[in-house]
Amino acid sequence: MAVKIRLRRMGKKKAPFYRIVVADSRSPRDGRCIEEIGTYNPNTDPSEFKINEELAKKWLANGAQPTEVVSKLFKVAGIEK
Repeated sequence: MAVKIRLRRMGKKKAPFYRIVVADSRSPRDGRCIEEIGTYNPNTDPSEFKINEELAKKWLANGAQPTEVVSKLFKVAGIEK
């Protein structure tokens, strides 16, 4: 099973916010997830995000692959592989 760390879209039309989740790569974008590890709100200026570092490091150590946007958020937060 390929596991990805990616964004799940929440919120209403034209006002999205995202949850950072760990999910099977075959599941749909807003489908079932394994675990929620944070949030990301691009609507504020500057954008705000909260990530549980312990969970993120645990999943990265177990082989989960972050998407491009999530890897950029991890870099800003100081979470490295």
